[in-house]
Amino acid sequence: MTFPAIRRVVTGHDADGRAVVASDGPLPTVAEIAAIPGTVFHEVWSTSETPAAVNNAPDPTTGALVLPPPKRGTRMRFVDIPPDTPEFLAHGAAKMHAAFSEVGDAAASTVKADSPHPLMHRTESIDYGVVIEGEMTLILDDAEVALAPGSVVIQRGTNHAWANRSGRPCRMLFVLIDGTYDAAIAAALAVPEQGGAR
Repeated sequence: MTFPAIRRVVTGHDADGRAVVASDGPLPTVAEIAAIPGTVFHEVWSTSETPAAVNNAPDPTTGALVLPPPKRGTRMRFVDIPPDTPEFLAHGAAKMHAAFSEVGDAAASTVKADSPHPLMHRTESIDYGVVIEGEMTLILDDAEVALAPGSVVIQRGTNHAWANRSGRPCRMLFVLIDGTYDAAIAAALAVPEQGGAR
């Protein structure tokens, strides 16, 4: 199954302050993650400050892939997620450093020998994840939630993975907003678990 290409329309202002179409077409950055074949990032837009600068600046999505949003910024992307395979579930954890390095955040991976899924990770952000097409299972440390089209997950910096157990690809839309952990949560996350560090 192949999903349709994403069309992006970006607006701006002309010299007289009138609204114009700055660009209309396919996304300039669409990248498959080599360490997880079939996983495709479709970079839509990002901002790098709050409040966001409203201007006619160049496209912020043309650089290297970076998983989290910029400090005090946001990031919007679609991700196509292939079905989990027995080989990936058995041996995928060994590839996660490479996978998260490809998206500019090797430190995001939290996978350990006893993790519930090879893609366990966390970022210090608020993420809105929307299932557009297909089915997904949200994996947390001690819970799982089945998701269908129209399901929205508000991810508040928690350790998680996206497991595709449906046998067909899933497309999700993500909006990531830079955040800072509450002091109590930050302290709890800094305490090593029994049997090893987090």
